[in-house]
Amino acid sequence: MAQAADTARTVIMTVDDDPGVSRAVARDLRRRYGASYRIVRAESGASALDALRELKLRGDLVAVILADYRMPQMNGIEFLEQALDVYPGARRVLLTAYADTNAAIDAINVVDLDHYLLKPWDPPEEKLYPVLDDLLQAWRSSDFRPVPATKVVGHRWSSRSSDVREFLARNQVPYRWYSSDEPEGRRLLAAAGEDGMRLPVVITPDGTPLVEPEAVDLAARVGLATTPTADFYDLVVIGGGPAGLGAAVYGASEGLRTVLVERSATGGQAGQSSRIENYLGFPDGVSGAQLTDRARRQAAKFGAEILTAREVTALEVNGAARVVRFSDGSAVAAHSVILATGVSYRQLSAPGCDDLTGCGVFYGSALTEAPSCQGQDVYIVGGANSAGQAAMYLSRGAKSVTLLVRGESLTASMSHYLIQQIEESPNIRVRARTVVEEAHGDGRLERLTLRDVDSGETEQVDAQWMFVFIGAAPLTDWLDGTVLRDERGFILAGPDLTADGRPPEGWELDRPPYHLETSVPGVFVAGDARSESAKRVASAVGEGAMAVMLVHRYLEQS
Repeated sequence: MAQAADTARTVIMTVDDDPGVSRAVARDLRRRYGASYRIVRAESGASALDALRELKLRGDLVAVILADYRMPQMNGIEFLEQALDVYPGARRVLLTAYADTNAAIDAINVVDLDHYLLKPWDPPEEKLYPVLDDLLQAWRSSDFRPVPATKVVGHRWSSRSSDVREFLARNQVPYRWYSSDEPEGRRLLAAAGEDGMRLPVVITPDGTPLVEPEAVDLAARVGLATTPTADFYDLVVIGGGPAGLGAAVYGASEGLRTVLVERSATGGQAGQSSRIENYLGFPDGVSGAQLTDRARRQAAKFGAEILTAREVTALEVNGAARVVRFSDGSAVAAHSVILATGVSYRQLSAPGCDDLTGCGVFYGSALTEAPSCQGQDVYIVGGANSAGQAAMYLSRGAKSVTLLVRGESLTASMSHYLIQQIEESPNIRVRARTVVEEAHGDGRLERLTLRDVDSGETEQVDAQWMFVFIGAAPLTDWLDGTVLRDERGFILAGPDLTADGRPPEGWELDRPPYHLETSVPGVFVAGDARSESAKRVASAVGEGAMAVMLVHRYLEQS
């Protein structure tokens, strides 16, 4: 239940042009917070600004403002930007009809958005109140002043600047972006004692400048956990995609002391998806970022530790202990390990692509770049679901989206529902049997040379944006010599290890490996890194849960 504020006149304001929605929001807010806060609702940005100015004149405090994004005349971001001048300390929440990542990123950069909520928010006990409780607590703790945000000063076409922005966005760290060639960016660089030759410069909320920071340093300085609190656990989960997060949730909820280790950002490839529509329980779709955020908070609620920006380099067997070694030489040990390292997109081998990565050439969806594609021509390489989801998302703002597919069509690799949506989108074009021969540009992507696979004919096209989703390379090289893998590097487990009726070499137990158990007892695999896995979010989550069940069985018999 909300705690009483310092004054009975403290306000929570909600703004929505739909009277029914406006009343519903106000009703739910009064039910939870009406005894301690005054709930004020408005049905337009203009009337809400008038109300805020009146409250200011009367000396009332405003703790939280919830604004609908899709309002006529003045949308939610435009309203919150003006409200910021009146009540800079109020926490700001954007209501969206769908997981509009573009709007959320714009709001983070323009109005220091604290959170965005997907409508409908039923049940409020799960989707509305926990968010508001946290924001109200933060508002009280900050003495009603704005929470200082992380600032990133970089160059628009700097690959390292792009990497830092993507790292912060995927880890749900609010930040403000400043271009190094604009006045405010230059002022921040001067204050940090930098001349702009080394970018990006990240300024932490406490005012500390970090020049070209490595991920582990950046993570530690912006509040992400990077160091385990113990030396020994029941379970170490390596990888924070859907399989790893599923394993962390089920492991921690069932009493295992669990730590999840992620080298970049939780969510994996699924976390970069703009919209997943075929995941059970989300008929209107859910963004990868939203699904990841919910899973991460769920794992933390059950007590799982989540370490970010920690690269695992070795797995060792030391008696009954399984030792996980990090790139800095430190280690953590456990009774059991679940390998959920996932896969990465293969790199394009065409000349010019390496030099332009992060400068117009991006691997994965790179949602932080999506707002810059407005009104422009975008090329997407790949024919699987991730490419289709990116095409649909980018087509909302881009002038055109061209899918480059090596195969005859999309039917062999893409879900039917996505193919239908692409066929119905007037600004999406599919070019089958076409590959990228070369990327051209001076400091940023400017043109592509495309080749017809059948005829061999080439042509050059103007292109400033190319997003690549080709193939899947397992992130398992560090396991060479430790667990058995197939010829492509995917991890073998369960029945695949005993196809000839004999246990794998070195197997010393009097039982065969469990279904998801690798060639090392007590080490399991889940998700895309497993040989012959389904490469779907739902199956990865299911395997994470199943792996935990098998961990329990292993521990009971050890």
